[in-house]
Amino acid sequence: MTLSEVQALIEKAKESTDAARSLAKDGHYDFAASRAYYAMFYVAEALLAHLGQSYSKHSAVISAFGREYAKAGKLDATFHQRLIDAQDLRHTGDYGIEEHVSKKQAVAVCEWADEFIAAAEALLGKRTIRRK
Repeated sequence: MTLSEVQALIEKAKESTDAARSLAKDGHYDFAASRAYYAMFYVAEALLAHLGQSYSKHSAVISAFGREYAKAGKLDATFHQRLIDAQDLRHTGDYGIEEHVSKKQAVAVCEWADEFIAAAEALLGKRTIRRK
């Protein structure tokens, strides 16, 4: 994957986070959590692509991110745990019938996504620029 493709994934993550915040603001917490998870997923994909790696399954991306970045000490392991937790919230939001994502959870996962984007950009040597 080229540098421009890595940058495009980071930009897609920012757009996804913006959408998640809008959904949360409107009270759509299940869908906000799902969108925020995808923002984090795009970041993980971008970081792996930066290493020349690509995977077709979410579980493979999460596992590889943990191995290449958390266990290797390139990023704080908290990001890996939050990615796993965000995926759990996405499952609740996307598939839950009786269980739903709370406002507090939706807001938290949006904040995690912002922090993940900032950490990835710092690691890749880019400034964090939020689109308005």
